[in-house]
Amino acid sequence: MKELILFILVGFAAQMIDGTMGMAYGVSSNTFLRSAGVGSVVSSACVHIAELFTTLVSGISHIKLKNVSKDLFLKLLIPGVIGGAIGAYALVSFESRILDIMIDVYLIVMGVIIFLKMFQKPKEPRAYGKYVGALGFAGGFSDAMGGGGWGPVVTSTLLASGHDTRKTIGTVNTAEFFVTVAETTTFVTMLHDFRSYATIIAGLIIGGVIAAPIGAVLCKKIPVRVMLGMIGALVIFLNTIKLIQHI
Repeated sequence: MKELILFILVGFAAQMIDGTMGMAYGVSSNTFLRSAGVGSVVSSACVHIAELFTTLVSGISHIKLKNVSKDLFLKLLIPGVIGGAIGAYALVSFESRILDIMIDVYLIVMGVIIFLKMFQKPKEPRAYGKYVGALGFAGGFSDAMGGGGWGPVVTSTLLASGHDTRKTIGTVNTAEFFVTVAETTTFVTMLHDFRSYATIIAGLIIGGVIAAPIGAVLCKKIPVRVMLGMIGALVIFLNTIKLIQHI
């Protein structure tokens, strides 16, 4: 019971961050599991099984609150699903420390750019360019490989490029459900038995589902400049920790 409560708290905290800022459920959950001795493959698989439920609730909440851009959603969907499935297959087949380090450095740079935007005058939101499809693929691939990365890669890059904050966060969170389905299907097909990790998965699901609608509401309430500063600082902090661990 103590372990279950602990994982519920981890799931709740991770989803509050993710629902509010559009990232870090997988990164924070995976960081905790790996520090507790859970292997990278199993850790990523457990997090993504839990995310099936948390991303569904989060996506529905963002849709109801009108935080979703249909145009961006459609551009991210298919590339994200393909990248997620390939990334899950690659992680089970082999782990890449070099890729992890490259992603960490990239995200730290994105975090600095986002943080500095807190001090800039607001600009008109830009249209979503052709690069969004490639970004979705990269986000899905890194998400599966790193146990978290969809939000940090996709949300960070879009925000750093000057796109609308709330629409970006809501849309990326909504598309994440479908990416997670592809990743989880691949993990379950290749790894089969998850019964010994039922407590981890159940705790992450319960905590995440409770937090998902709360995070979506907060996303609409927090001032944009404050949100940009918090997101930038969070991305820098989490990925600096991960980079130190990889080095």
